[in-house]
Amino acid sequence: MNRIASALVIAAACLLPIAATAGEIDLFAAASMKEVVNELSDNYAKKHSGIIFKKNYGASGTLAKQIENGAPADIFISANLEWMEYMKSKKLADDRSIATFAYNSLVFAGRPGVKAAGLSDVVRLDRIAIGSPKSVPAGEYAVEAFRKAGIDKQLEKKLVMTKDVRECLLYADRGEVDGAFVYKTDALQVARSARILFSVPQEYYSRVTYPMALTLVGSKKAEAAGFYRFLESADAKGILARHGFSVK
Repeated sequence: MNRIASALVIAAACLLPIAATAGEIDLFAAASMKEVVNELSDNYAKKHSGIIFKKNYGASGTLAKQIENGAPADIFISANLEWMEYMKSKKLADDRSIATFAYNSLVFAGRPGVKAAGLSDVVRLDRIAIGSPKSVPAGEYAVEAFRKAGIDKQLEKKLVMTKDVRECLLYADRGEVDGAFVYKTDALQVARSARILFSVPQEYYSRVTYPMALTLVGSKKAEAAGFYRFLESADAKGILARHGFSVK
């Protein structure tokens, strides 16, 4: 092989990794967003050839910590404002891109037959699942409601902590707990055996808000910026509404 041909082979080999990753978007989203984000990303990928999504779902706090520790992320969707503020304080999120993506509400779900029609009834149950408040926003909202309802002390020894809101719902589905505090969208779309037993009155907790933002890395990627603009579109809002999320 002559020198020119050899040089061309080496140059082509060096370009391969770049071509393979040029259209990748690393998307970190709260676990309760899994189904709707899957649909949004699938729809976008069908219309934009070459775009590949790498998705990571979990508790908002866990995701934020992973990004802080160097995990590659282009877009972050949190289930509360606190973890987006954390990202902002660590200079990991592009301030200019922070916006509200959607809203949700908190419900108590359990298997049919569980006697619970309101917060005052929960204290009579034995085991109640909530997401760990240190990293799971659904757990934070639940604890806030307990305090405002004046039942937090009565529930201290009854709570079963989970790693995210989906695991919380799974426990209720299996009957491993009497019920679980989860998002309305999860109970409507993902639950198998568990049903919504009551909605937590809004005055007891802060509105469930999903902020989204480009990370500093993502703000420099045309692919990520393009998908972010799609998430702000009327088409995206329509998909969110079909999944039970509020967009106003």
